[in-house]
Amino acid sequence: MSPATTKPDTRPTRDGAAREGAPSRGPGPAPRKARLRVRLRRDRALLLMTLPALLLVLVFHYVPVLGNVVAFQDYDPYLGENGFTAMLESPWTGLANFERIFSDSAFWQAVENTLVLFLLQLVLFFPVPIVLALLINSVVRPRVRAVAQAVLYLPHFFSWVLVVTVFQQIFGGAGIIAQTLRERGIEGFDLMTDPGIFKFLVTAEGVWKDAGWGIIVFLAALSAVSQDLYEAAAMDGAGRWRRMWHVTLPALRPVIALLLVLRVGDALTVGFEQLLLQRDAVGPDAAEVLDTYVWWNGIRNQDFGYAAAAGLVKGVVGLGLVLAANKAAHLMGEQGVYKK
Repeated sequence: MSPATTKPDTRPTRDGAAREGAPSRGPGPAPRKARLRVRLRRDRALLLMTLPALLLVLVFHYVPVLGNVVAFQDYDPYLGENGFTAMLESPWTGLANFERIFSDSAFWQAVENTLVLFLLQLVLFFPVPIVLALLINSVVRPRVRAVAQAVLYLPHFFSWVLVVTVFQQIFGGAGIIAQTLRERGIEGFDLMTDPGIFKFLVTAEGVWKDAGWGIIVFLAALSAVSQDLYEAAAMDGAGRWRRMWHVTLPALRPVIALLLVLRVGDALTVGFEQLLLQRDAVGPDAAEVLDTYVWWNGIRNQDFGYAAAAGLVKGVVGLGLVLAANKAAHLMGEQGVYKK
């Protein structure tokens, strides 16, 4: 009798690959389409949940990008019945608006103020949420920790009008500190109108308002750290500071890298409303940044093409900063905004 022939085992393994002995089929378009259909059917509920957010981003972020064409025009919104027809009928100027920008000293002053404010916020503001998150995380009592977190996060809901008003009532010429000094025979001061320290004042306002939001992000990252790591480090003789250095900070490093990349990409946006509210108090030489420069020329002076060109320059430079910062994150072994 001839030995019984056995069929090769073609059952797929867990990772989807065929078992040994199965006839190999090259990866074709059909399996990929099938996998895509399976994933879409599996995640249809999540996709439907994200659809409104995607539409919101598309309508209010990507569609307006088409309006950057006015940067190459002498745009006049009154030439047509609506904005679209006005773009079609406005005369083309080529790179004339960009030539005006790069020859304008006020533009370079706005660039300098923007970069100085960004560096101050990166050095003074970015580490503050990390330090506060570490301090709150070290509190043993959950109730005290929750109260401290709520108090620090509350200013995030304040408008910039309220924040500037609070600082005016404290550090202004008629503020609490100045009045107290005058009552004791000491000459008062008005920090809110001092151009020399204005950038430090703006950074302090940002720290008070938005540090609580960063605390929540870092506390969420700290909650994912296994307590076994702290116990193992303590058994090895590591004290509080060594546990923080060798366990806590490495756990925060991916989040720090991601937020740093996003912060660098947002370097040229340092607070439009905050600076616009205080621009007249210290003058444009100290408070003019790219956002207020675009607003002043585009809205107040109605030079829409020139303002659009300035905004386009800002957007291109910001995109380059995001790509450069993300590449630096990859070189440091972190994922960044997107993978390699």
